[in-house]
Amino acid sequence: MHIPRPTLRCRRARDPCGFTFLKLRGRYAFTRPKQRECSRAFTLVELIVVIALISTLMVLMAPAFTGIKTAGDVTGAAYTIKDALEQARTYAMAHHTYVWIGFYEEPAGQPSTNPATPGTGRIVISTIASADGTTVYNPRSLAAIDPTRVTQFNKLVKVEGTHLATFPDGSGTGDTFDSRPAAIYETAKIGDATPPNPSLTPFQYPVGNPAPAAQYTFVKAVEFSPRGEARINNRNYTLKTVAEIGLQPTHGTAVDVNSRNVIAIQFGALGGDPKIYRR
Repeated sequence: MHIPRPTLRCRRARDPCGFTFLKLRGRYAFTRPKQRECSRAFTLVELIVVIALISTLMVLMAPAFTGIKTAGDVTGAAYTIKDALEQARTYAMAHHTYVWIGFYEEPAGQPSTNPATPGTGRIVISTIASADGTTVYNPRSLAAIDPTRVTQFNKLVKVEGTHLATFPDGSGTGDTFDSRPAAIYETAKIGDATPPNPSLTPFQYPVGNPAPAAQYTFVKAVEFSPRGEARINNRNYTLKTVAEIGLQPTHGTAVDVNSRNVIAIQFGALGGDPKIYRR
């Protein structure tokens, strides 16, 4: 009697990687894919294209980031100076004394030297106050302020990416940079070309008793009297209706002459109240 042999049933399936699975009598076996690869990755050409696109975008975006940074540097410097002027005037009136804010510019991106080296790109700000409430110097015989008769009001402040600049007068008809009130006298401005003559009553940093060696000598300054009066370079010049400090952005030690992000900080001789003007 002939008994037929059972037919073997085979289930065939293919996985995503290309392997062929055979199910035979409950067991699995597989065959290797012939022309397909299991790993899915970028080709060398695709990687080169992506890297080239990223490099191009970085080159195009770099000037924008640089512009944002320089704008931030000048804006930060403006508010730092504005706050320093307000604090100095308030302290002078509250303590019935004289206060001076000096401005010095040195090379940006380099360590400060001792004694300091003049340059471009970093503004150094020092604020001192009379220890005895007097002007310290003799108005009829001007000389350097005695460092043993003053105290350091605030820590030395340094702001990067900013240049002291002298700007033409505004039209005096509005609240923008171009229409700001006119500081019509050179002796009413602190900038790279003003005031025209060095202060006859400079002060130094640091101060103390006995007098330490000077690292900075400030010949551009604003003096506040016990009544809140503000004048440029002490008794060298008379009180002005409008006084101004000009700021311009820099790239390292180079002034950005094409930037429209320029700022003028103005304050009144009698009322103080510094105000920031910008385009």
